[in-house]
Amino acid sequence: MTQDSPVDLLVLHAVRVCGFADAATLARRFDLGPAETDELLGDFEAYGWVQRSAFADLSGWSLTEAGRDEDERRLAAELAATGRADGVRDAYREFLPLNARLQRACTDWQLRPAPGARLAPNDHADPAWDAAVLDELTALDDALAPLARRLGDVLDRFGGYHDRYSTALRRARAGEGDWVDGTDVDSCHRVWFELHEDLVATLGLDRGAER
Repeated sequence: MTQDSPVDLLVLHAVRVCGFADAATLARRFDLGPAETDELLGDFEAYGWVQRSAFADLSGWSLTEAGRDEDERRLAAELAATGRADGVRDAYREFLPLNARLQRACTDWQLRPAPGARLAPNDHADPAWDAAVLDELTALDDALAPLARRLGDVLDRFGGYHDRYSTALRRARAGEGDWVDGTDVDSCHRVWFELHEDLVATLGLDRGAER
């Protein structure tokens, strides 16, 4: 039976997976009520787990070190309660080679090497090059589906990643290039990045130490 996460865990964890986001974005992340999300963020700020920052015209919430520790403590307890931690670890090991492919595909979307210019920007003037990238992203969509389903069978909060990725891919294939790797939309890259962060946080791993 899949495990439903409590709302307070989801709000704190939304800050972790989003990295930096306003309250409305955090509420949408796990389909939570805006008022409840606001209230919990205020509580977490009082506990020293989150902080609000502003940069130019952007403002949002991020985790403190204490908040990161608290999030991982809660996630570890939640995962242990499922009795299915090994299944999540197995899924993570299967995810890593897919992650390497996603990174290569996004690099190919951004760069198109030319003679004497290995890091030349992709001007998207070569439809065959871009089509190959979109085909790879489609293959990754197919590979992600069963993986996300298995994760969602353990923890309900993993359930939406594949649908979000598929939605972004459809828009990218329809000609909206920002939906491949844009940071201000729910792009393929952004969804994938959040899934990656969710997995390493859930398993208490160091993303930088991955092999």
